[in-house]
Amino acid sequence: MTVLSTSLPRVKRSSLANALVITRREIKDNFRDWRIMAPIFILTLIFPALMNFTAQIAINWVTKYDAVIVGERMIPFLLMIVGFFPISFSLVIALETFAGEKERNSIEPLLSMPVTDLELYAGKMLAALFVPLTASYFGIAVYLVGLYFSIGWTPDFWLLTQMLLLTTAKGLVMVSGAVVVSSQTTSVRAANLLASFIIVPMTLLLQAEAILLFWGNYGVIWLIILALLVVDLILVRMGVRIFNREEILSNEMDTLNPSTIWRDFKGCFLRPPQQALKQDAPLPRLNPLNIWRNDIPYLMKIYRLPLAVVLGFWVVAIAAGTLTAPLYPLPPGMLDLNDISMGAFKDVDRFSVLPGLGAGGIFMHNVRALIVSVMLGVFSFGSLALIIFMLPMLLVGYFAGAVNLMGYNAWLFLAAFVLPHGIFEVPAAVISITFTLRIGAALVSPPKGLDVGQGFLWTLANFSKIFLFLVIPLLLAAAFVEAEITPLIVHWVYAY
Repeated sequence: MTVLSTSLPRVKRSSLANALVITRREIKDNFRDWRIMAPIFILTLIFPALMNFTAQIAINWVTKYDAVIVGERMIPFLLMIVGFFPISFSLVIALETFAGEKERNSIEPLLSMPVTDLELYAGKMLAALFVPLTASYFGIAVYLVGLYFSIGWTPDFWLLTQMLLLTTAKGLVMVSGAVVVSSQTTSVRAANLLASFIIVPMTLLLQAEAILLFWGNYGVIWLIILALLVVDLILVRMGVRIFNREEILSNEMDTLNPSTIWRDFKGCFLRPPQQALKQDAPLPRLNPLNIWRNDIPYLMKIYRLPLAVVLGFWVVAIAAGTLTAPLYPLPPGMLDLNDISMGAFKDVDRFSVLPGLGAGGIFMHNVRALIVSVMLGVFSFGSLALIIFMLPMLLVGYFAGAVNLMGYNAWLFLAAFVLPHGIFEVPAAVISITFTLRIGAALVSPPKGLDVGQGFLWTLANFSKIFLFLVIPLLLAAAFVEAEITPLIVHWVYAY
């Protein structure tokens, strides 16, 4: 296959008109493909009618048992389902945007067009979204018209707005993610396999939304819409950042070579961070002293920005927990620190802040929590890792606020219960989450000069160094202090 020249024609700035030229071309091709249009047409007309029939049956059945509210909550849920199923086809269309063009041998004329990468990306994304989203809106209209004539139900304005925005936001996320996948694979089959990373989270989100709708908590839906829009912006930026026309043409097939991946990771781990991916650089032996003396200070320096972000969230979480305490006060008598001297600490050796756990149990618990945050952070661009990190900070802030409301000194409480082991545990968590956040960010914005795979391996190797040689020692110290020293300090402060 001829590799496209690096001197491709480009326009000087992005233009919506240029993107729409590509969009119109793609939409015409979609309308000619009966394999796409037939299922969408069926879901647009038949599926809403089926949901309308289901709603009637459900309302008639629950009315017999005076459970009308169940039927009322089911109608918005079915409205959401009617909107979601047609846009699921946007995933199928988007996965073919580049991988399908390459299989049909039509990719070279497309990439040779005098448009910017952003225009090409936006044109493809809009085309993949237009037909399914239009079908989704039409299906919602069919469902609502059927409900009006069958049971006389009409949606609240804000509920309808939420469902339309939610459907649009989901479509945008699925399409933008699928276009990224399609641009980085060489076959539709490979793109379909990778699509599970999109459809599985969206399915889980659909289940969470169903719970909220049956619960009647519509306010959270606004937050979900906002979160989806943020994710979409991240995916669009990721797609444009890693989009490379020459690589799309030059990649003949997708390969996964474990030995090459291990070699690159080993090089990133053993070499200094500045020379991690230089294959001609010597591969030194593992030297913990060099890592502590050179690598860790250098990494902490270049990770200043994500470190500041994590520290900011740490402060926000504690403040939010403190402000929550007056809203949800502890029941009277639940926490009586004055009662400690009456026998609560008679057997100090058996006391632990984490009941039933010694130093080893506390250490393993903390390590598992941080490893889980890494795995979740990779699939959420670091966001879930931040959320997991904030939860214990919220609890610390809440208990500090609750203790203060009960008349105790909150600073003394924190100094006795949290500070002894916290001076080790909190820095370990902050550093671990900082490097986890950078792993997630590498998938969206790889370090300068690196592609997505290289950036991921480099940040993963940096995390491994920090975790093994800095975080683990801090967690060991924190576990020992929490199990052996913190109880003594609490006993000394409150028992006398």
